[in-house]
Amino acid sequence: MQAGKPILYSYFRSSCSWRVRIALALKSIDYETIPINLIKDGGQQFSEEFQKLNPMKQVPALKIDGTTIGQSNLSVLKEVGQENQLTWAQEAINFGFNALEHILQTTAGKYCVGNEVSMADLCLVPQVANAERFKVDLTPYPTISRINKSLLALEAFQVSHPCRQPDTPPELRA
Repeated sequence: MQAGKPILYSYFRSSCSWRVRIALALKSIDYETIPINLIKDGGQQFSEEFQKLNPMKQVPALKIDGTTIGQSNLSVLKEVGQENQLTWAQEAINFGFNALEHILQTTAGKYCVGNEVSMADLCLVPQVANAERFKVDLTPYPTISRINKSLLALEAFQVSHPCRQPDTPPELRA
């Protein structure tokens, strides 16, 4: 059986999907994107068709040779409730960034762990984007900001950016 092109079921703004896109770009793996809009029609991840693919009803879902791998964190925001999302997100991000900024004092080089891109970097960039989205003041996090800027200069992070995805709304495109 010949291996087919991997298929990424993704939402442009999903930080979890972004991590997968970065990893695929870093490994130069060609893949097909199938957008799953988490808002339209009450959330396309809840469609019967998508539930057959990923019973967890979340993106991303990466299908490779008939096997589907899935993971996400949007369900947490839904549990918090619309009226509490901004405050909750700011508190959660600041809590994590306070700890991370401290850790990076001993681990950082050009990137989070020395001078080679690591899994930590794949997680950092989408989380900084979440921080910006939820209006978190990044001034107290100079190391995080410096590393994020260095990572965003890399092609893998640029091509995987939410503003460059096929399902990105025109007003949010780069």
